[in-house]
Amino acid sequence: MKKKFINKKEAKASIEKLSDEFVVIKNPSYIHPEYEVVPLAKKNQKPVKHLSAAVMDMDGTTTTTELLCIHSLEFMVRTFSNRLNKSLWKGLDEKLDYPNIIGNSTTKHVEYLINKYSRYLKKNDVIKSFLFAAFWTLFFGKDSQRKLEVIGNLKQFNISNLTDDSFLNKYKSNKFLDEEDKEQISKYLFDKYNKSFSSLAFNDFVRLGIDVYYQRYHEILERIKIGEGRFVAEELFNDPNKHLIESMPGMSVFLPLIKGLITEQQEIFFNYLLENHIRRTKDKFSLKQIEKMKKNFIALCDYFAKRPMKTAIVTSSIFYEADIVLREVFKVIYSELNHLLKDSEFKTEILTHFKDYNLYYDAVITASDSSEIRLKPHRDLYSIALYRLNIPKEKFNEVIGFEDSESGTIAIRAAGIGLCIAVPFAQTSGHNFKAATYVCKHGVPEVLLKYNLFF
Repeated sequence: MKKKFINKKEAKASIEKLSDEFVVIKNPSYIHPEYEVVPLAKKNQKPVKHLSAAVMDMDGTTTTTELLCIHSLEFMVRTFSNRLNKSLWKGLDEKLDYPNIIGNSTTKHVEYLINKYSRYLKKNDVIKSFLFAAFWTLFFGKDSQRKLEVIGNLKQFNISNLTDDSFLNKYKSNKFLDEEDKEQISKYLFDKYNKSFSSLAFNDFVRLGIDVYYQRYHEILERIKIGEGRFVAEELFNDPNKHLIESMPGMSVFLPLIKGLITEQQEIFFNYLLENHIRRTKDKFSLKQIEKMKKNFIALCDYFAKRPMKTAIVTSSIFYEADIVLREVFKVIYSELNHLLKDSEFKTEILTHFKDYNLYYDAVITASDSSEIRLKPHRDLYSIALYRLNIPKEKFNEVIGFEDSESGTIAIRAAGIGLCIAVPFAQTSGHNFKAATYVCKHGVPEVLLKYNLFF
């Protein structure tokens, strides 16, 4: 049996054997140690001969929901500082803030924002915002774990039994709360409980901020779930036609492709992929290039028809959020495929796989499968995915991983996956993608059209 306890010199020698490349991962402020030094898998830059599994992020990689997460974080800062409109504060900075609030755990996102904007935070507004978030979560929230977290935070300030309050129970039958309702509830809660908050330390601000973030995000998701997406889009972005949850470019082709489902109408899929890519990027290709790309695409279709990939979604969102988002995005993909394909038995068959995300993915790994302190950039979620997909370590070189953030690419490599593809979108274009094996700024269509999926 190997020695369990070693000194610094022995530790250095042991670590050096694990990899030639390491990354320093900073833990949340309340965790020991302050940081961890993590070995990364060697980058797999050779043309692949076989791919057996694909693991991919959700927000920003598979779907467009990252903007809703950013909005909810900004909402937290606005309510904590009472700067509710853009005339008082223009909002989060895309270059300075976005790299720090996309891809990590919610705790690390909120820690960053509380630290950066601490001089603007007003104690009474923090308390008022948290108390309303706690009320909404307990009375309208659908996630049981969130309710337990809120109850725990309320107990820290000797507040209990909100659900027994007769004044609050008057609103329980409301489908949604208007602004007047929200203000009355907030005032009532603040007047009754503000004296319970004698002082707030940094970690208190973070815990309360997390509750406010989740409340806002879950309120938005609930409204989208019942078909109020257009109203939400107009409220948040002044554009009722903006799709809040849809698939990222190329996903409606990529997902059926790697599952070996494109056994017919390959040219229709290829043309759809190419035309959408050209429309977005303004790239120009010669006829010779297009013919070569089409030939390669059809070869990929034939390859995966014989060897379909195992697939997993890996997200730092909790299951409640992922379930709503994936159900919505699969409705979009189903609709795209329904309009794209000619009526046939093949069309009927392929659509059955997109009626429900559970019929497509072999594993869906969310923050609910791990812990807030072990989310990306830690490897845990991707390691769980590899285990659920039953991929042995000697086959990790046959896995391809997709992420849109710095933390996500680190997590993929830390889990032992050497073929890590960064597919940044507008809000993550400023991230450091040193951990990625390839950076494809035009996303999955570039992966297929330019790189032939690295075969």
